[in-house]
Amino acid sequence: MNSFKKSELLTIGFMMFSIFFGAGNLIFPPALGQAAGTSTPLAMLGFLTTGVGLPLLGITAIALQGGRYIELINSRTYPWFATALLVVLYLCIGPVFAVPRTGAVSFEIGIRPFLQEDSLMVGQAVYTALFFGASYYLSLNPNKLIDRVGKLLTPVLLIVLAVLFIKAFATPLGTILPATGNYIDAPFTQGFQDGYQTMDLLASVAIGTLVVNAVRMRGVTDNRAIGRICLIAGLITVTLMACVYGSLAYLGATSAAVLGHSANGGQLLASAVSIFFSTAGNGLLAAIIILACLTTSCGMLSGGAWFFNQLLKKKVSYERLLLLFTLFSFAVSNVGLTQIIALAVPFLVTIYPLVIVFVILSLFDRVIGWRKSIYHWALNLTLVFALIDGLNAAGIHFHPLNQLLTAYLPFYKLTMGWVVPAICGTVIGLVLSFFQKKEDI
Repeated sequence: MNSFKKSELLTIGFMMFSIFFGAGNLIFPPALGQAAGTSTPLAMLGFLTTGVGLPLLGITAIALQGGRYIELINSRTYPWFATALLVVLYLCIGPVFAVPRTGAVSFEIGIRPFLQEDSLMVGQAVYTALFFGASYYLSLNPNKLIDRVGKLLTPVLLIVLAVLFIKAFATPLGTILPATGNYIDAPFTQGFQDGYQTMDLLASVAIGTLVVNAVRMRGVTDNRAIGRICLIAGLITVTLMACVYGSLAYLGATSAAVLGHSANGGQLLASAVSIFFSTAGNGLLAAIIILACLTTSCGMLSGGAWFFNQLLKKKVSYERLLLLFTLFSFAVSNVGLTQIIALAVPFLVTIYPLVIVFVILSLFDRVIGWRKSIYHWALNLTLVFALIDGLNAAGIHFHPLNQLLTAYLPFYKLTMGWVVPAICGTVIGLVLSFFQKKEDI
């Protein structure tokens, strides 16, 4: 740790921020601000709890384990469960959903406004080929990813965002209107749920592992030192994220009086930037979107290729897996953003609760680590209800069961019916562990 310079810590923190901060993170806060209006501060508090707080918990959990988080998942759960969970997680935040979305979103918001309708298909193919070509090049060497992203792309991204935010605060678009929809009666709760859309908790597992590997490649081998580096870098990351989210929410809150209520955060940003900077505004927005998406794409591609390289016991090289994931992401990104989101939602609804429960339990692993029954029961009961939520999200409904659970299970209507079962499973596992000895587990 002592040999690690402060500038290197800042570089790693910048890299983590860039990988976390994708196009989705840029879109959700202004949409929240526009809808929440005068209730934006309370709504943002809820959003930051899940959009920043949960990723910080994930980074902290990884730091406490000295970066060996995948090994912890394997040791605390069933081998088949750990493998299935990690495979689905890395596929969701990698080539199946998150990475293709970076190409699709950056094209839709950053490039499409400059193209004619009859050239959209060719334009998207050419753009995504260039986009994923750049992602592949930047991800080829994970050790250099810190330098390429942390020292080059992130400062540029922050400068562009700073220009936008200074303009938004210096000359607000308009007055802040009253809250609308669910933000009227429950701004914190609605903001709390909105924070899930960032999916940054899922990404924290991959990003934390990627950072740990990069730190080890720089000569740091002590697990405690690695943990401290990850934690400090994580604090830098979430501080930057909180500042950016708050600024974007303010921009959205001041836009409603002039723009009305936009269909989504992307349209809102495009309109606001166009007003602020006229013709140059679209180019500025394109730069923000492309940089945010490119850095996220690099991190997720690299993390996924590394994980499957380890899972396959290095029988398939990192470079070959990276190329495969890049080509697959390129193909999927041209299917269309709406289709990508629709396909991924059921998987995300199922896996997110499992990761939340495991991360929270792992924060106390030094105390409960030998009591595997706690992990087993909490995750087993969570899985049952997460699967039900996933089936509902996929359009497969069991109406009698849904009516029963809605009537008697707290939070079920909020797609959080797994919360009480997870707590019950933790208590059951704890009670059972009192009848077991360490050497029997």
